[in-house]
Amino acid sequence: MTSLTVILLFAAGIVAGRFILKNDSVRKGVDRLVTFVIYLLLFLLGISVGINDKIINDFGKIGYTAILLTIGAVFGSLILAKIVYHYFFKHSSERRD
Repeated sequence: MTSLTVILLFAAGIVAGRFILKNDSVRKGVDRLVTFVIYLLLFLLGISVGINDKIINDFGKIGYTAILLTIGAVFGSLILAKIVYHYFFKHSSERRD
């Protein structure tokens, strides 16, 4: 899939989402479908990792790198979320500066 295809599908999904915004039953169905598809994608990703001998053999080295990247991403996201909340969502009367 090319990047253009992904972007067009994403844009089409946004447009479709705007049309079903008011229909609660469809929205709930889409939410359940998205959850199921995410679980399916995670399962298929696990299969592709499991059948890749290079990943399995280097799992220890990859694992440490993955843990460090994950910790960095989580802390970076938390810091940025606090900054964004402070400047964009906190009322001016609640700010301490």
